[in-house]
Amino acid sequence: MLAKDALRAGGKLVRRFRVIADWEATYEDPIVLKADEEFWLSGKTDDWDGHVWLWAKNQSDKEGWIPDSLVRRVAGKTYAIADFSAIELMCRKGEVLDASHERNGWVLCRAASGSSGWVPVRNLQEL
Repeated sequence: MLAKDALRAGGKLVRRFRVIADWEATYEDPIVLKADEEFWLSGKTDDWDGHVWLWAKNQSDKEGWIPDSLVRRVAGKTYAIADFSAIELMCRKGEVLDASHERNGWVLCRAASGSSGWVPVRNLQEL
């Protein structure tokens, strides 16, 4: 429990996972936000394993899903509270990944090849 709390607090703790189900990236060119960047919400929401995701558009007109925990609203405008890239990591069952962050049902992982991106926590088993 302490490890998960540290990750949510922005810690740099590294965890290891084994992939228990293949994952294919959903979007070729995912949305990217910088901390304090203004962006727009469409009003479309999704529940991913009990976590709320919001459809957003950044200042480059790139759209995609972002975690609701990334949103800060000030005077009718919406801003990102942290840097975020929705890039997903394609992975195969049996592969071992290192992870540094967990957010809204997804884990930010790095493969042995050096590639990194988000993988659904339900596709992983912690080692």
